Amino acid sequence: MSAVPEIRIEAANAHDVRPSADFVLYWMVAQRRVRWNFALQRAVEWARQLQKPLLVLEALRSDYPWASPRLHAFLLQGMAENARRLAGKRVRYFPYVEPRPGAGRGLLRALAKDACVVVTDDFPCFFLPRMIARAASQVRVRLERVDSNGLLPLRAAEREFTTAYSFRRFLQKELPNHWTASPRADPLARVRLAAPRALPAAVGKRWKPASDRLLRAEAGSLAALPLAHAVAPVALAGGSAQGEAVLRRFLKSRLGGYAEHRNEPQVAVTSGLSAYLHFGHVSAHQVFHDLVRSEGWFPGECGHPDGRREGWWGMSRSAEAFLDQLVTWRELGFAFCARRSDYASFASLPEWARNTLADHAHDARTHRYSRQDFESARTHDALWNAAQTQLLREGVIHNYLRMLWGKKILEWSPTPRKALATMIELNNKYALDGRDPNSYSGIFWCLGRFDRPWPERNVYGKIRSMSSKNTARKFNVAGYMARFGA
Repeated sequence: MSAVPEIRIEAANAHDVRPSADFVLYWMVAQRRVRWNFALQRAVEWARQLQKPLLVLEALRSDYPWASPRLHAFLLQGMAENARRLAGKRVRYFPYVEPRPGAGRGLLRALAKDACVVVTDDFPCFFLPRMIARAASQVRVRLERVDSNGLLPLRAAEREFTTAYSFRRFLQKELPNHWTASPRADPLARVRLAAPRALPAAVGKRWKPASDRLLRAEAGSLAALPLAHAVAPVALAGGSAQGEAVLRRFLKSRLGGYAEHRNEPQVAVTSGLSAYLHFGHVSAHQVFHDLVRSEGWFPGECGHPDGRREGWWGMSRSAEAFLDQLVTWRELGFAFCARRSDYASFASLPEWARNTLADHAHDARTHRYSRQDFESARTHDALWNAAQTQLLREGVIHNYLRMLWGKKILEWSPTPRKALATMIELNNKYALDGRDPNSYSGIFWCLGRFDRPWPERNVYGKIRSMSSKNTARKFNVAGYMARFGA
């Protein structure tokens, strides 16, 4: 019997396991880490049960949407960390980086010919669901998707939730059934596997493993790859070790002020974990485990499931505020994407939001900007320009200012649909945590998703509005402006 909950495992095709084949294959595509990973744990279970070697394939395409040195470098640093952590383990790690579009085509199928079973990650967003479905139809062996996305299994949410309150209330009822079933911190600890085997000769000859220099994303190593080179790497480094260091720093020195100061651009209390969660370098289960340990909390302290934001967990106010972001809002986005393949389309907005935006689509705008104006941070609004500049330079925007960023794009675009297209393009192109269910939640929240109607006004209609003037009145933004202003 598997220690991975059944609800987190789904067969992606109807083929059988082949016990007589050569190895178990874990195709790492979303949860790019070797700790706190249900998919790796499942692959280890298969390898032990079948007494076969384990092969871990972590591949990186060159033609994924918005591919750039910024995203590639972060991913490659994670691959280098996985190589270090698997060195000396009884596992064959195969990092493959596509040198040109299409060069990796056929790699998975070639490996699957010799695989007893293929295990991969279940991720409900970006091009991954289509890629996995296509792969499942091409291989002739059982391919399993395993869900390591959050505390709540994706398949536990049996309906679509339209507000954070309704989802929070559901979570408070359902989570106690799942949070004790956590992935092992180290799926390879105290586990004896069959000795690793060399790659099949034909595979190793056609698809060369990535060099150490490329995995380190050293200066110049990305230059030959067909990427959008205008989007350069940023200072923030990828990888599980880096992500875990960020988590430790947050719990030790930032969490205490989170509830009171998380919206303050000049106060460094935000977690900084979003990029590591997006690329799978850090697990939500690990974040929760370490937070619980720092709080000295146990499950019996939970209250009655009533949907409230504070008080249900029985933790400190700051811990509960952070959990509302990590669990409620993040997993609301994952649940939505898992149930709605049109999550990135205007049509996925609630009916009231579509209607009010249509009613006000032709309202006079005080300012109108093109996508190029927005991208270059050329607006009349210095605070908005600073937020866009932070995105360009660092690959992130401060959490609160990101909401303002989206609202003003709506206000200054010719139509709501063009505003949505601009937000998706800029966020997915420049943000390290873009192309993620959580970031799509943030973009679409600016247009009414997971929100309610507000008093009607010009351009916004009944969509909640925000202004730079009110933001500057509520928060001290002088230091932020000095750092990212013109």
